[in-house]
This record gives sequence, C-alpha cells and structure tokens, in this order.
Amino acid sequence: MKSPARVLSIMALAAAGAVFAQGYPNRPIKVVVPWPPGQATDTAARVVTEKMGASMGQQFVIDNRAGAGGTIGTDIAAKSAADGYTILAGSSGPISISPKVQKVPYDPDKDFEPICLMATSPYVLVTNSSLPVANVTELIALLRANPGKYTFASSGTGATAHLISEFFSLSANVTARHVPYKGSAPAITDLIAGHVDYAFETSSAVLGHVKAGRLKALGVSSGVRAMALPELPTIAEAANLQGFDMRAWIGLVAPAGMPREIRARLSAECQKVVDAPEVKEKLLSLGLEPGGLATAEFGDFIRRQNERFGAIARGANIKLD
Repeated sequence: MKSPARVLSIMALAAAGAVFAQGYPNRPIKVVVPWPPGQATDTAARVVTEKMGASMGQQFVIDNRAGAGGTIGTDIAAKSAADGYTILAGSSGPISISPKVQKVPYDPDKDFEPICLMATSPYVLVTNSSLPVANVTELIALLRANPGKYTFASSGTGATAHLISEFFSLSANVTARHVPYKGSAPAITDLIAGHVDYAFETSSAVLGHVKAGRLKALGVSSGVRAMALPELPTIAEAANLQGFDMRAWIGLVAPAGMPREIRARLSAECQKVVDAPEVKEKLLSLGLEPGGLATAEFGDFIRRQNERFGAIARGANIKLD
C-alpha cells in the first residue's frame, strides 16, 4: 500500500505534467531523422510533421542524422531530453532489425516510447522475367526441387529485404543463396539482367520495371493486399503461408520518459494528419501505406515486429558483428 506522502507526490507530478502539457508546444519541435534527405523515412516524416506543425502552431524541424544504417541518429534521439521537444522518426531498420543483428548503443525496448505509426511499406516479391514461374506456388516448387541452386538479392546483409527473404525461405521450407548488394539500385539492376533470380523490394523501387515487363511481380509481403497493388495477392494467400506478414514501418517515437499528456497530444495530432485524404494520397504515391496507429496499438505493433525480426535473425544466423 502506497504511503499518503507517496500518493501526494504522484498526484503533484501528474498535475505538473498536465499544466506543462497545456502550454505545449511553445517552441519548435525537433524531429531526428536517422537517414539522409529523400529516403522514405525522411519523406514520410516531412509530409506528416509539416501538417502537424500547422495544426499545433509550432514548426517541426527535421534534423537529418544519417549513418550506420540509421543507428547514429536513433542513438542521438534516445539520449535526448524527454521533454517533448525532440522526437524520432523511427523505422524498422534501426529499431526492429539492427539491435537483433549487431551491437547498438541503445535499447529499443527501454529507450523509446511509441507516439504514432505513420506508414508501412510492404515488399513485393519479384523475379527476373526469364525465370520459369508465374506465381508464388510455382516459385516455391522450383526452389524446393533445386535446393541452393537459385539466388535472391537484397540491398545488404541485415537489411529489411534480406530478413523478409529469409523469412520466406523459412516459411516455405526452401533453400536459396543470398547475394547482398550495396543498396537496392544495383540489386535490381542485376535482377533485371538475370544475374540473380528473385528479390523482395519496395513497390516504389520495382513498380516501373514490372509495368515495363522487365520484372515479374508474384505477391506482396504484407498480411493484406497493398493499396497501391490491389490486384497482386499476398504471399500468405498465394501460397497458403499462414501468418506471413512482413513490412517495413515508419513512425514517430519519443525518448522514454516523455510526459504522458504530451505524448498523447502528439499521437492524436499525428493520427489526424495521417487520416487526412491529401496525406494518404501523398504517402501512397511514395509507395507507402498510411498507418495511424495510436500509442498503445503502435507499441504492440513494434513489439511484434521486434520479436518477428529477432526470430528471423536467429533462425537464419544473421550477424553483422
């Protein structure tokens, strides 16, 4: 049982937080983006926080801190004051994946608290145009009949595309060889040329090649069909791989300890913006699926993603150290 003094202390802190939140924000809010300008996380953050700033009466200032696969900027945000004036444009790479495959100077489970999911990015399973398969089932049959013969590309060891591909191999019980590249562009170039056989890539990266007939699209990695590609089946439905739901995610997160009232205000404003038709249209044009999950639901989503990517990294023995 809490002592009366302890209860009064908690009540005083809550009241102080509420008063602080009433005057919030009274100066610009910094948004740390751990990627360079033009990258998907950066673009989504700019689209959403510009509208949030207009609604809240204060500017959201983007602070690009790129490097080390997003871990440098993520660490800067983790060590920032939890006063509501520094937030992070978080994403699956530095939060859900990097801590599972290498040592990072922050703990994603302890150093951050969720604000709002802005968008997710399903990946498209594509093959070079000459591979003799027309759907996911045929690809799985080909790989099972020729274990280790065929290759898949990714933008790098430990990248989202790499882990999704490994999850596909584990789920479908197939064996293929991984060919890592330094980025998506060279991976797609070699895939088109036939130097590798298939890959999981973002829709924005491959859609033009699919329409031009240079690549074949077989399915999407998300649990539901992609808004940008409604005619394309999910991997789960195309090959009866129940539970196959892998996506990159982008959301706003706060340094741990931010006053609850402020985090709730940011979450509500973020959800309102993401639900706006013009913002949805902009995100979809970038190959992103609008999100909008609130703090509790977003927190559960991040935990599930962290656990899923961690299990894949262990199962495929992916380590960068």
